[in-house]
Amino acid sequence: METPSAMKTLPKIFIIILNYNGKDCLGNTLADVFRLEYANFEIVLVDNASQDGSLEEVLNKFSKAIVIRNSQNVGFAAGMNVGIKYALERGAEYVLLLNYDVSVPQNCLSLLVEDMEKDRKIGVGSPLIFEKSGAVWFSGGRINWWRMRADQLTEKLQENYFLSDYISGCAMLIRASVFHSAGLLDERYFLYYEDTDFSFAARTAGYKLLVSAKSQIMHLEKSRESGSQKVYWLVLSALIFFKKNTPLYLKPYTSVFLGVRRFKNWLEVRFYKNDMAGVVQKAYQDFYDAK
Repeated sequence: METPSAMKTLPKIFIIILNYNGKDCLGNTLADVFRLEYANFEIVLVDNASQDGSLEEVLNKFSKAIVIRNSQNVGFAAGMNVGIKYALERGAEYVLLLNYDVSVPQNCLSLLVEDMEKDRKIGVGSPLIFEKSGAVWFSGGRINWWRMRADQLTEKLQENYFLSDYISGCAMLIRASVFHSAGLLDERYFLYYEDTDFSFAARTAGYKLLVSAKSQIMHLEKSRESGSQKVYWLVLSALIFFKKNTPLYLKPYTSVFLGVRRFKNWLEVRFYKNDMAGVVQKAYQDFYDAK
């Protein structure tokens, strides 16, 4: 544990956790976070109108957490932005966006900050993220412009990785200055791709992205968005991302690629009666209706 004098020199970090019906795991995550050996942080719990008693549990058991309640489920980007604004208004030097379903070792934040403080151009960082099974869940990301998707890398890192196209919103440590250059999270994304979009904006503004090999956490992936809902938001958010960010020279290609994908989807709905294809079709329809 750092001494009080050391605390004065440590960057001030606000840890933002967004909750939506996370009772199964939120308490364990908060308990882990409060045990962090890093000495200069505050925890902000933003609740997206949970109905499962998880907010009441936080209020009863974690009185040191700052709680902000949203009147409705506004999604990941808008919910996190509430906490980010709160942190920036109170002098945050870093903001850590953290999922409510993670297991956090005591030294992970100290190690990640140590790596980021080596170079002020490192704007966004992530620990190496594992699954409960011990397999790597996230060690970096690649934007595949040709197939219009963002892929997670799952290699066990032996050294820090700086070539990632994006950082996962599961655990995203952001230098405060990045928000002044790249803005907040884009609230057009309800779920998924907001982290890819923000990372892209940070890189465009000249910041480096880091995945730390020695800072490690575990992602339990208890999200309540699964099955058809997950597919819907992944497809819709990907369409928003690639419309917004695809390089100009690739736009003719993506128009053709999307046309082929929509036709294939129509065939799956019309002739194969695939339920999930119907979900994908609805995502396409909602995207084009909103244009």
